[in-house]
Amino acid sequence: MADSFTPDLTNPKAKQILEGARIVFLELGYEGASTGQIAKQAGVSKGTLYNYFPDKEKLFMAVMEGECKKQAAAIFEVANQSDSIDVTLRKLARNYIELCLSPFIHIYRLAVAEATRFPALARTFYDSGPDLALRRLTQLLAGAVAKEELKIDDLDLAAYQFSQLCKADLFEKRLFQVQLSATPEEVDRIADSAVDVFLRQYGK
Repeated sequence: MADSFTPDLTNPKAKQILEGARIVFLELGYEGASTGQIAKQAGVSKGTLYNYFPDKEKLFMAVMEGECKKQAAAIFEVANQSDSIDVTLRKLARNYIELCLSPFIHIYRLAVAEATRFPALARTFYDSGPDLALRRLTQLLAGAVAKEELKIDDLDLAAYQFSQLCKADLFEKRLFQVQLSATPEEVDRIADSAVDVFLRQYGK
């Protein structure tokens, strides 16, 4: 695999291949998936697949990175940026919890399962998923500090603490398939508690 190879992920055919690969990897895992199965799922020939992605590892990493960036962006889809930090954090908390309950948890499991075999994949997943979300949250908190809505000395730590508060109770139950879904009331319970605890520590 040539490290300098960078596929054009805006190309419709590349997107088609990535979607097929996402479905196959989630169903069979990295080891169980073959490029033949991916090509069939994507509706392309193996030759076409290799024109865009030279091997399965490169394709796997592209799927992981794309899913992480998409989900990290979804967390920060807040309707009104002029909302108070209290309202904004409650929206973010609900988005984060709903992400943990969504099919994205399968991507999370897959990345963890392959982390030892592919440390570069683990780093890609972390950089484009959890770390990207934390950096965006840090920026949001910094803005609230500048507006004197919050008082925070260590923004990085505070962002991490908020993300962990949102993972209380439901995340591990979903991760280990103890609980496969949650009611809106359950999501609200975790989200509101996360924000209340956070604001008791950092609110002004």
